[in-house]
Amino acid sequence: MVERIMVPFAGGGAGTGPLAWGQQQVWRAMVEVNSSMSMGGAVPIQDGRTVGDFVRQLQFFMQRYGAMRSLLRFAPDGSVTQEVFATGTATLEVHDAGGAAGDPAAVAEAVLAEWRARNFDYVTEWPIRMGVVRDADAAGAGTGGAVTHLIVLICHLAADGGGVATMIRELGECDPVTGQAAGPHTAMQPLDLVASQSGPAAQRTTANAMRYWEGQLRAVQPHRFAAVQDRGEPRWRRIVWQSPALLLASERLAARLGVDDAAVLLAAYAVAFGRVAGGSPFVAQVIVGNRFRPGLADVVSPLAQNGLVAFDVAGVGAEEAVQRARQASMSASKYAYYDPATRLALIDRIGAERGERLDLAVFYNDRRVMQRPAGLDRLPTEPELRAAQSRTEVLQEIPLVFFNEELMVNIDDVADTVQITTEVDTRCLSMQDVRTLLLEMESFTVEASVDPSLPTGVRACSPLRAGDR
Repeated sequence: MVERIMVPFAGGGAGTGPLAWGQQQVWRAMVEVNSSMSMGGAVPIQDGRTVGDFVRQLQFFMQRYGAMRSLLRFAPDGSVTQEVFATGTATLEVHDAGGAAGDPAAVAEAVLAEWRARNFDYVTEWPIRMGVVRDADAAGAGTGGAVTHLIVLICHLAADGGGVATMIRELGECDPVTGQAAGPHTAMQPLDLVASQSGPAAQRTTANAMRYWEGQLRAVQPHRFAAVQDRGEPRWRRIVWQSPALLLASERLAARLGVDDAAVLLAAYAVAFGRVAGGSPFVAQVIVGNRFRPGLADVVSPLAQNGLVAFDVAGVGAEEAVQRARQASMSASKYAYYDPATRLALIDRIGAERGERLDLAVFYNDRRVMQRPAGLDRLPTEPELRAAQSRTEVLQEIPLVFFNEELMVNIDDVADTVQITTEVDTRCLSMQDVRTLLLEMESFTVEASVDPSLPTGVRACSPLRAGDR
């Protein structure tokens, strides 16, 4: 049985306007993969909170964050705008469990799975789904049972990981007795963000970014892979892989070189790609969160945009490869805030001038919340690194219904290891090559952490098309 509790809300910042830059990028991806790309989960509740507590929590989210009370509007010409509402009603679902209703954890997971499988209705449905599971067999006087699980799912068009983190942090700062916020939400609301991305200053920001992108795009080869062909295996695949050795080695090398381990892992990807797929310079799009920019740290809206890295790892030592990765990453981050339509037009124009489409479908996304600092109290020893390599493992390997890029390497936010989720179009890179690429990332980093002067082993060449052989 499901009970639906109506939750009224009222908040500021109402109005209509275009999508912000980050929203435009997310919306394009959502349309390509036909998914709301939602974030959330089901978590156990063990602190005695009641249904009423979660009613207040949903009301807090709706009133405080304009992104949670926004809907899309579609014009006949295909343009998409957003409308932020001042008032309305949200719904908290209460799902009963226990007895014939089933195990509470199983009920929570079933609800979450159904929510994930169903796209949001962007015109009529608020971009947050929230519910609780109530166990009739557990103590909960006057409530019909104790709340055992919270289920939340947020459409990616309304928030990214950083925005969700802001929501969780500010909820935790509320007065535990009254539920009142510690203070007003001072970050920009959705339409404030849109306004900040128009006008002369925003145009200069986009122009500066496009000068960087154009310089890089005109200098690199248009193709990333030597051959694109049907290899007789399922076309779209995902592999989840873990390596404690890669974590230890990246920390050791980062400490020795005085850099963040993010630069080490990016260099490892570039070197492994060069060894397996061929070609240097390494060219990839990277996902840049943009929350380091003034005024954006606590904004609840998607802010991530694509940056571009291009750097040569052929004929140099490992230390130089890491330094080049660090510099390329800094430049990519600096120029990853722009009007997305302008970037797409630039890519199309350069492709037309060169007479062939630019292949930019290789991606890298370090989605860890916090990288380790440059420097450790104790460096892992070489025997410890070698021993850790025996614990490298594949956790999952599954087919995908669809994948809209060629190769995406994601560094997951998992403690005590480096976990990498890789998605691939096997027409570009076989699954065996993907497994080899991951092991080459580990091998390069382990060897470099022992001797940073070792060469990368990448040849200075550019990938050929299959017809060029």
